[in-house]
Amino acid sequence: MSTSPVPSFYLYGEPQRSVAEGFVHVESLDDRSRPSEWTIRPHVHRDLNHIILIAQGGGAMQAEAAQVHFEAPCLLLIPAGIVHGFSWHRESRGHVTTIADGYLRHLIARDGDLATLFAHPHAVALPPEGGSEAETTIGRMARELGWAGPGQRAAVESALLSLMVLALRHATLAQAALPGNARQAALVARLRERIDQRFRRRESVSVHARALGASLTALRQACARVAGTSPAQMLDDRCLLEARRLLVYSQMSVTDIAYAVGFEDPAYFSRFFARHLGQPPRAWRAARISPRP
Repeated sequence: MSTSPVPSFYLYGEPQRSVAEGFVHVESLDDRSRPSEWTIRPHVHRDLNHIILIAQGGGAMQAEAAQVHFEAPCLLLIPAGIVHGFSWHRESRGHVTTIADGYLRHLIARDGDLATLFAHPHAVALPPEGGSEAETTIGRMARELGWAGPGQRAAVESALLSLMVLALRHATLAQAALPGNARQAALVARLRERIDQRFRRRESVSVHARALGASLTALRQACARVAGTSPAQMLDDRCLLEARRLLVYSQMSVTDIAYAVGFEDPAYFSRFFARHLGQPPRAWRAARISPRP
């Protein structure tokens, strides 16, 4: 049962539908941002990931509870399933590359280094020459997507991989991208996927480790090195993320939210929430939702 009240789109503003295998799409930042007065309200794509080039201008990205400010040239990386929105500087210029989640996982399975790119939403600053290279690469990908000549799919994938490698090599996640760490990055990516699918079950870290074919020690070391946290904290963070979404975007009671995120005892959920965020759920909600006129 889905309990999230956050708008879910295919591409922004389009009704949700199934994503074709191997789906890749490129469009100008201007196409959807100008009609929306350069503001894209919080929404989610269940099966689509974004790489957004900001070639000119800048703005702010809301990604779940965090806000990331950025200036051109840069790349914004937004994984599937993340609530995100934007406020662009007027007349910003760039391109939005969208990738089917299944296709991205296929690429990551072939090169685990790429998993670090989509571990969380973030901005990757580029030097001027990097911005030009990204714009040229996206232009080449857009041209290939616009026709059906021989080798088109290979050409699109070649451009997409070039863009991802450019982002990877300029990313602030340098520690996670070090040679020899690909296996740990892939393990953490698989853990994140499993947590996202099953966090409402409140399974223990040992259950997740067994399902992933890893020892507890190996899983803890991978999470510490790649994500800078523990598997237990990742489980708690995903639960808290969903709880915060429901508190902000729904009218559900705290009791119903507790059940929705897998707690059998609403009082224990309230203590859990307060221990992590410093306020019980009702107070946290009241502090973030302005009274409506």
